[in-house]
Amino acid sequence: MKAMFSNAPGGPETLKLTELSTPKPKSNEILISVKAAGVNFPDTLIIRDLYQIKPQRPFAPGGEVAGIVEATGQNVTNFAVGERVLAVPGFGGFVSHILVSTEQAIKIPDNMPFEDAACFIFTYGTSHYALRDRGILKPGETLLISGAAGGVGIAAIEIAKAMDAKVIAAVSSQEKADFCLQIGADDAVIYPQKMDNEAQRTLSNNVKNIVGANGIDVVYDAVGGDYAEPLVRTMAWNGRFLVVGFPAGIPRIPLNLTLLKSCQIVGVFWGAFTSRYPKQHQIYLAELFDMYKKGVVKPRITETFRLEDAGKAISYVAERKAIGKVVVTMD
Repeated sequence: MKAMFSNAPGGPETLKLTELSTPKPKSNEILISVKAAGVNFPDTLIIRDLYQIKPQRPFAPGGEVAGIVEATGQNVTNFAVGERVLAVPGFGGFVSHILVSTEQAIKIPDNMPFEDAACFIFTYGTSHYALRDRGILKPGETLLISGAAGGVGIAAIEIAKAMDAKVIAAVSSQEKADFCLQIGADDAVIYPQKMDNEAQRTLSNNVKNIVGANGIDVVYDAVGGDYAEPLVRTMAWNGRFLVVGFPAGIPRIPLNLTLLKSCQIVGVFWGAFTSRYPKQHQIYLAELFDMYKKGVVKPRITETFRLEDAGKAISYVAERKAIGKVVVTMD
């Protein structure tokens, strides 16, 4: 088998394509012949030891995969060789073959491409959980999404529209704004790559010009850093500010703003939710697959890389060039 390994902490250039023996599944495990693996922002962090999970090296990044069951271990009764599956192992996905427990795998419909399946659960699961469970987004409410042209941002646009919300996409370029409007956002605001005090005021004013005095009901913040505070300043009474990610850095928000707005700052840790509440997670998964079958949601894959170019795929995401989803394919 082939694996794109991280042997020491560092950037994408430190990853090495490695040949090793294909493992055999143990009890309650399946071996997946990987066809595609999604690329997500945590992949840019985990190879630098900056993520909350720090695997023992060597390891392959890649938190979600899709492929075909090639072998099953003892006591496996719910999966069979030849079945099409996806899995969310958290890391280890940039490989030609991967062992996962049966609890980590999910069967996928025959008409769901492997590329879609490998880019589905992480982003759509995060955004669905964020809006449905943590943000309690209601029909008619206004949602602002920062980093809206990325994987979780696009998923949030589609899911929010399915929930009959008004969506404002906050992005860093006109190209990204046009893309978000094309897939369903109602409006868009553009912020600069570098955020100083003047740019913060401009961002707040631009959002207020769109929503008026009532403000934003829910902010889905997938950027963080100095972009967070001006968005808190635009919030409505009883608004919910969802902390999804912070590629721009961990924000410092004056808590007096939450008092003045009577708003909440709410953390979104989808991975921990899935392990703490597995039954509820299964309910949410069923809802997501139903949305996919109805065509309400679909991963917007805009860039595809080969396994040997997985480092370039991670760089593409790390440099915030990605519009939509990025996928690594094995064939």
